[in-house]
Amino acid sequence: MSVLVVGLSHRTAPVSVLERATLDQGARAKLLQDALAAEPASEAVALATCNRIELYADVDKFHAGVAELSTLLAQHSGVGLEELTPYLYVHYEDRAVHHLLTVACGLDSMVVGEGQILGQIKDALAIGQELHTAGRQLNDLFQQALRVGKRAHSETGIDRAGQSLVTFGLAQLTPAAGEARGKRALVVGAGSMSSLAAATLARAGVAELTVANRTVERAERLARALTEQGTPARAITMPEVAAALREADLVVSCTGATGLVLTAEDLRGAIAARTAATPLAVLDLAMPRDIDGAAHELDGVTLVDIEALAAASADAPMAADVDQVRAIVSAEVAAFGAAQRAARITPTVVALRAMAADVVAGELSRLDGRLPDLNDKQRAEITQTVRRVVDKLLHAPTVRVKQLAGEPGGAGYADALRELFDLDPLAVAAVSRADTPGAAAQGTAEPNRGRA
Repeated sequence: MSVLVVGLSHRTAPVSVLERATLDQGARAKLLQDALAAEPASEAVALATCNRIELYADVDKFHAGVAELSTLLAQHSGVGLEELTPYLYVHYEDRAVHHLLTVACGLDSMVVGEGQILGQIKDALAIGQELHTAGRQLNDLFQQALRVGKRAHSETGIDRAGQSLVTFGLAQLTPAAGEARGKRALVVGAGSMSSLAAATLARAGVAELTVANRTVERAERLARALTEQGTPARAITMPEVAAALREADLVVSCTGATGLVLTAEDLRGAIAARTAATPLAVLDLAMPRDIDGAAHELDGVTLVDIEALAAASADAPMAADVDQVRAIVSAEVAAFGAAQRAARITPTVVALRAMAADVVAGELSRLDGRLPDLNDKQRAEITQTVRRVVDKLLHAPTVRVKQLAGEPGGAGYADALRELFDLDPLAVAAVSRADTPGAAAQGTAEPNRGRA
């Protein structure tokens, strides 16, 4: 079995496609279940953020796997296969591992170096574990990605190479809107990304902050927390947003809505009613977008959205830090591949030792029948000697074959062992099944439902 990933992201697809190719919680669960029901896949994990959708699977057939995973992504993301196909990328085996580790380190993010993708990877693994679609292979891979991502952020300056999407987005507004200090801010939404935006604005020194959300209780909790930390904040309902727009200098919107939250007419009306001379600065971090793209054409409105951020982030990375992270990723990919190749031979080695133990047991039983007068001490000594001889004979070849199996092309050594010792393939398969932990025993990854 080999890891295959099929996906699309801001690097391959235009925003017009990305904002329609979405996976809510229900669609993601059905996607994973359908992927496991498909013949090529034995495991599946879906990584879905506002800038990418990726389906990882452990497959036994490459071409069939690509066809099936592509079809499933189209079916559950809401974009037809013919339209989706030109924007899909495919990575297989070591390239799939390299891709996920690169994503985890923030090298494939819209803003290079941002760390929120780690929460999304953690979330994807947790869902796969909960639905029992993440087996040993993908569990190991995603846990490795989380470790490598944390290592990249702790051992390099990749955090300096880029900024969080919120901070970077606000920075893009600064030339037109000026600094946030002393401004009045409106945050639409109360999820993790909106909460991060509110906290960022509070640290930037806004004079007051208004939080709007469909569920006003969540807005109230966020507003209360901001007020307790020293930034005056209040909560409002979504119908009150139009009035709040007239008073705001900065607007950040990031909701889970499937349609527009603010139309061009809403913003035109707010501008007409405003007394402030400065433009209304609007940051749209939602995917699909919350703010009507026609607002780019409005006088008095400066709009920065996901599409604009994608175009502006090209100069964010610092080359030395990026190169250092890439070196970490390359080394970790090699180590992961060697460990996986070595692990694949373990069931064969276990089956070989089990067969040897059966042979020893059979011969000792035969000896008991032929030499019934042996006393317990003699019998124990013979038993220990026979077992020691077998162990010594098997020790060097089984240790060496594990080392050789860790090298590229090492899978052939397991085949050689099975052929040379005439091992029962069913016995090897039984060891593999017994050695595969249930999802509950694979470790846990606490869900993180934020947008990244």
